[in-house]
Amino acid sequence: MTPVELEAIAVDVAEAAAEFLREVAGTGEALRTKSSPTDVVTALDIQSEELIRGELLRRCPGSSIVGEELDDEVGHSGVGWIVDPIDGTVNFLYDLPVFAVSIAATRDGTVVAGAVADVLRGEVFSAARGSGARLDGSPIAAAASHGLAQALVATGFSYHAERRRHQAAALSRVLPAARDVRAFGSAALHLCWVANGRCDAFFEHDLRIYDWAAGALIAEEAGAQVELPDELNDDLVFAASPPLFAPLRALIVG
Repeated sequence: MTPVELEAIAVDVAEAAAEFLREVAGTGEALRTKSSPTDVVTALDIQSEELIRGELLRRCPGSSIVGEELDDEVGHSGVGWIVDPIDGTVNFLYDLPVFAVSIAATRDGTVVAGAVADVLRGEVFSAARGSGARLDGSPIAAAASHGLAQALVATGFSYHAERRRHQAAALSRVLPAARDVRAFGSAALHLCWVANGRCDAFFEHDLRIYDWAAGALIAEEAGAQVELPDELNDDLVFAASPPLFAPLRALIVG
């Protein structure tokens, strides 16, 4: 399948999962925790992922699937999927209206397509590698930069207390230099909002691949400059309008 075909599948399945979550919004209860006492899982996270996996395997038999909540599925087709069934689970648990479904498609390990569905706004962001990024099928582009002092920067925070101390230090350097900072609780949506100019930049440490795989591709295809986690950057995910990238990164890393 081509990246554009995989994008279409990701969009359809993300929309189906978002429709399911809209019907049950406001009913989430914590089922268990994962990496820390604040890293919660609800039964609806699991049900959403089961729905997504079933649809992906029906449309793309033989796929591999890496998801946030369930065991990895090892396929044979060369197509893979990276799934976050509810990005913004804490928001979902507290009935705050910012959470999303994120689905990325890979070919031989490289992300080539993705979709992020904003559940309650009913918007779907998507991209195919080399074919640009879209919001509900219409092309989008990252905002032109008017300088760091005029930039609206999004960020997020780890579930681990020690990591939060480092994040607070970075925030203390960024906040005085930017127009303002927002933390809405969904890395996938933060990246998509950089892609369509609602935010000028986004940075966060300590994310997992299912948090950023689709959103990072969407931001990149919309013209943002994107940096992904590696051993040398302390697991930083960073997306920004290109003129902002270097000066803002210097503040983030200190």
